[in-house]
Amino acid sequence: MEKIIFMGTPQFSATVLDGILSHGYDVVAVVTQPDRPVGRKRVITPSPVKAVAVTHNIPVYQPEKLSGSPEMAELLTLDADIIVTAAYGQFVPTKLLKGFRFPAINVHASLLPKYRGGAPIHYAIWQGEKETGVSIMYMEREMDAGDVLAQQVTPIGEHEDVADLFERLAVIGRDLLLDTLPKLFVDTITPQPQDAALVTYSPTISKEQEQIDWQMSAQAVHNHVRAFRPFPSTYTWWNNQRLKIWAGRPVEYQTSTPAAAGTIIAANNHQLLIQCGEGVYAIESLQPSGKKRMDVVTFLHGVDVDSLIGQQFTWCE
Repeated sequence: MEKIIFMGTPQFSATVLDGILSHGYDVVAVVTQPDRPVGRKRVITPSPVKAVAVTHNIPVYQPEKLSGSPEMAELLTLDADIIVTAAYGQFVPTKLLKGFRFPAINVHASLLPKYRGGAPIHYAIWQGEKETGVSIMYMEREMDAGDVLAQQVTPIGEHEDVADLFERLAVIGRDLLLDTLPKLFVDTITPQPQDAALVTYSPTISKEQEQIDWQMSAQAVHNHVRAFRPFPSTYTWWNNQRLKIWAGRPVEYQTSTPAAAGTIIAANNHQLLIQCGEGVYAIESLQPSGKKRMDVVTFLHGVDVDSLIGQQFTWCE
């Protein structure tokens, strides 16, 4: 059985690694990001991929920067056939990509050439795509630009969020990789070049992008909220404090008095209705600053509902 060096970090990658191991491939090393502080208490925590590797007694490498590191030099001495990556989180030097019997391949959570980059699942939902998928491709120096070996398409649910889609795409990616590897090893795949004219990108999400723009349509707000749920999350400003918006949906609602985008136009026992640039968005779950996530029923306890009507969620530069 071929020997693999696996590179990955989050749970998506761990699902793929579990599949490789369950099918009997010899994983001679795992490369993952260094342990990071997690949660409010900032507890130093290993990545999900490291947890899988430790369970299987696989050597783990965690360089802060792979290029030029002692870890990279040691990896090049290993008796491996191929590198497989899945959401590793660092650029892999060309010397390493081409250093083994087969060129390195990557499990990428988009239908390349769409959404190259580090946040393809977020962007697919955020941009209102109806479908997405997984691509297995050769790795090149240019980010996610290699020839495609295989793809699998899946629809995106109307209310599916990034956590749901991460979980589904991890399984799809695992299964697609396991179908692709045997064909790759016996050279029965014809790689397909990506169409440069169709390339789009999904760069890392910035803090500024977490803020909701109520000038957007209600559907666009819905896409934004679920694309960022549960991480990194979305927020708006209310009473000079951040208010996280966790869940909601576009609704049909008619009002006789036009309102500016971001205005609270109605409230009931389970929804807070917000006027958008086009349409109305109903908030169902939110989190005031310094408090836990709550549903609208809890939020409205002790609040003068009538006084809320007409208040605005604002934008802060």
